[in-house]
Amino acid sequence: MSEGEKKAKAATSSVLTKFTQNQIQEMKEAFTMIDQNRDGLIDVSDLKEMYSSLGTVPSDTVLDGMVKEAPGNQLNFTAFLSIFSEKLSGTDPEETLRNAFAMFDADNTGHISEDYMKDLLENMGDNFSKDEIRQVWKEAPIHGGKVDYQAFVSKIKGKEQED
Repeated sequence: MSEGEKKAKAATSSVLTKFTQNQIQEMKEAFTMIDQNRDGLIDVSDLKEMYSSLGTVPSDTVLDGMVKEAPGNQLNFTAFLSIFSEKLSGTDPEETLRNAFAMFDADNTGHISEDYMKDLLENMGDNFSKDEIRQVWKEAPIHGGKVDYQAFVSKIKGKEQED
């Protein structure tokens, strides 16, 4: 096995550890939907077909830019996962998120009152709209009027337990 093959194999195995089995399956389904010609690679023609089925077609320059995000300009499934891994890691580190929530947990219970959290989201920093709060609440682990922010951070970071 050449040095390049060893590095590719290591990159493949490391990206697979960043996702749960359910997430990998969902990503595989998305990749397959985009890979219109079923050749195992997403290229400009695949993107054109996918976008046209959605009623729009960006310019070739925009589509080329999307494909060029892939290592070696070949968007196979491993590269697809790597790109999503990079995009998903755009959030703050887990400890930073937990510490931010903990600032509003005076009793150090791991929970914040649902009403208090809604008030914080609506009135501090980048204020959330009512619709954005509804979207967050669909995913938030809320029990008995309390947001379990420990579990919420795990969910944000993609580390929730599989069903």
